[in-house]
Amino acid sequence: MKNNESKKPFYKAIDNEIEIFKNCHQTRLPLLLKGPTGCGKSRFVDAMAFELDLPLITVACNEDTSATDLVGRFLIKGNETVWQDGPLTRAVRSGGILYLDEVIEAREDVIVLIHSLSDYRRLLYIDALAETVSAPASFQLVLSYNPGYQKSFKELKASTRQRFVALNFNYPKPETEAHIIQNETGVDEKHAKALVGLANKIRSLSELGLAESASTRLLVNAAHLIRTGVNPRLAGEVAVANALTDDADATRALKDLVALYF
Repeated sequence: MKNNESKKPFYKAIDNEIEIFKNCHQTRLPLLLKGPTGCGKSRFVDAMAFELDLPLITVACNEDTSATDLVGRFLIKGNETVWQDGPLTRAVRSGGILYLDEVIEAREDVIVLIHSLSDYRRLLYIDALAETVSAPASFQLVLSYNPGYQKSFKELKASTRQRFVALNFNYPKPETEAHIIQNETGVDEKHAKALVGLANKIRSLSELGLAESASTRLLVNAAHLIRTGVNPRLAGEVAVANALTDDADATRALKDLVALYF
């Protein structure tokens, strides 16, 4: 049954990503989403899960995420030892979407684990149970990562990347980004456009040495504050400038930019 329409995630298509996702699902092809932090990758997956009426299981990967975390483990409950499925196993059994966000941060055994699910086999091997689970037709594997993340020295091997259809994400065009901010927060057009102008200026300044640039997510946060009555300049300072860096000089430069737009 289709989810409640009032809970439908808002997503503004940038290119042909919706068509590609649906066709990948239909043809049972895994999908890789590449793009900067906060540009809409996770929201896109949320929207597609709603559109396809499939359960969505999301794992935010980090350096400690292991294959065991994804597959499952034996737990002691009372006087019994019981098996508990991990998120990957639950997604395969339910025929839903498994979304591994920032998969490049996970341990190497995670990448090895998903190989058998990302090719013609579509199988999950659970060694601890001596069980092999075949993914149903509705199961979709989606990975994402930010290839420009300066603090990470990891990258997906070519042998892994070539198993996936890849979509490149980036920040939307100014008018589209302003529309997204207005829809998400209810802020007026004037402030939405000013926030987008600020973000694009920051994105063009590589000399600031920021690990990440101003994301749409940060702009939405600032717009929420403005919408609730916070002074726009203060909202830009705390939700954008302070959030982007701890460096005192860079923060001052960012606050000067905020002052130009508000």
